[in-house]
Amino acid sequence: MTRSKKTWVYSPEKPKKPSIPERIKTEVSHAGEKLVSDELRPMHVKPPPQKPQFNYIVDIFAKWYRNYFYFVAKYACPGPNAMSPYFNANFARMEYAGSSRFHLSYMRHTGQWFEVYRDLSLSDCLHHIVQEPHFQP
Repeated sequence: MTRSKKTWVYSPEKPKKPSIPERIKTEVSHAGEKLVSDELRPMHVKPPPQKPQFNYIVDIFAKWYRNYFYFVAKYACPGPNAMSPYFNANFARMEYAGSSRFHLSYMRHTGQWFEVYRDLSLSDCLHHIVQEPHFQP
C-alpha cells in the first residue's frame, strides 16, 4: 500500500469585501424600486396569455443579499406538469465595490454571472439595466 506524500500549499486569505453603509443600502433600495415600478414592470410584465403554454413574467422586484443588489423576475409556470406554480430568476446584479461604486453583472444562459462593468455610479448602473439587452429578464 502506497501513501501519497503530503505537501504544504500556500493559500492566501480572500480579500474582504467592503461593508455597505446603511445610507447606501437605503439609497440603492429606493432607486431600484423606483426603476422597477417606473420602467421594468411596465416594459416586461404583461397580462397572461389566453391559453398559456410557456412560462411568463408576472412580477419584477429588487432585493439585497449580502453585498449584492439583485433584480429578479418572477415567472408563472402554467401547465399540468409544472413542478411549482412560480419561480424566481435573477437577471441583473450590482455588487458594492466601495465609495458608492458598483460592479454590474448579468446572468448568462450558463447560470453564471458575467461582469460587464466595474466601478459605476448608481445612476449609471440603473441606466445600463434599462437600456442594454444583456440586463433584460
